Amino acid sequence: MAEQPRIILSAFGDEGANTRSAVEQLAVLAALGLKYYSPRFVDVSGTGEIKHVVDLGKNEWKQLAKLQSEYGMSVTSIGSRLGKVKLRDVEDGSHNKYVDPQKYLKGEVRSTIEAAQALGAKLIRGFSFYHPQNQPLDGYISEAVDRLGPIVEACAQAGLIYGLEVEANLIGQNGRLLAELARRVKSPHMVCIFDGGNLSTQNMSPVECFAEYEAMRETIGWIHIKDYRIDPSLVWTGVVDENRLKNFVPANIGDSGHEAILRDLASHLPKLTRKMNKLGVPGVFLELEPHLKGGGQFGGFSGPDGMGVAVRALCSLLDYTGIAFNLRTMQDIVAARGF
Repeated sequence: MAEQPRIILSAFGDEGANTRSAVEQLAVLAALGLKYYSPRFVDVSGTGEIKHVVDLGKNEWKQLAKLQSEYGMSVTSIGSRLGKVKLRDVEDGSHNKYVDPQKYLKGEVRSTIEAAQALGAKLIRGFSFYHPQNQPLDGYISEAVDRLGPIVEACAQAGLIYGLEVEANLIGQNGRLLAELARRVKSPHMVCIFDGGNLSTQNMSPVECFAEYEAMRETIGWIHIKDYRIDPSLVWTGVVDENRLKNFVPANIGDSGHEAILRDLASHLPKLTRKMNKLGVPGVFLELEPHLKGGGQFGGFSGPDGMGVAVRALCSLLDYTGIAFNLRTMQDIVAARGF
């Protein structure tokens, strides 16, 4: 019998570093046994100047790539901001900005692709645009598809894959809507990213989270691991106030239903691995974005200790659900030293 494929563990680097310095990010994740990470906010030179990875200059990308090699780390995806802008240039009471589609393609999209190429990433994490607040979603799905199509095509031309993450307040705020967007865009260069914590923050129960996972399962490319304990004191209004989210927890004790989701993933892992391999990706990533010390619209923080807790919690859950994974071994160290 052929050996079952293993998932690949990864994490957002800035989540695990107090200073956000590249050296601290890479050192923390390497020490925890990871070989992959996603860059987002980073201080490349250690001077205290923190930039989004897409905003780095070419020399800074080159410096970061050198550091990645020194620490034996590879990039999972670019933790981009793509798709976190308004669909329409209308005032809706939010602080979200609008950018002209053509300007967006020539600016933010192009810079994100250049960052991926410079750092050796095959995947780009992105989103599905904000519709006007307090408006029904139905009238905006086609517009979101129209905005996503050219971005996905630009990624395809560069040999990259756009990963569409499920998240509250956006068009793709649940698994059903994300799957519908994927169906309409209809490109092998766009896959979806499941994130249970981004569902339970919408007051979804574990059963509801599993149903949303199941609805988007055929479109999934990789999975973010984040969990949340529902706060009964927060009244659900249909919109998540991201600045108030403080109840993120490790994946084995929250309300996102990770045990049931991972048990189901185990049976679909061979097929999903083959799909990602055909796209030039080494396998299926489970990427930690735990937010254990807080999270918001454009990122979160766990610290070195929090990231350690999150990694150990996920590993114990993977053992419990029968999914194999790899952490660094002595053989990896020997190979890196050239013995």
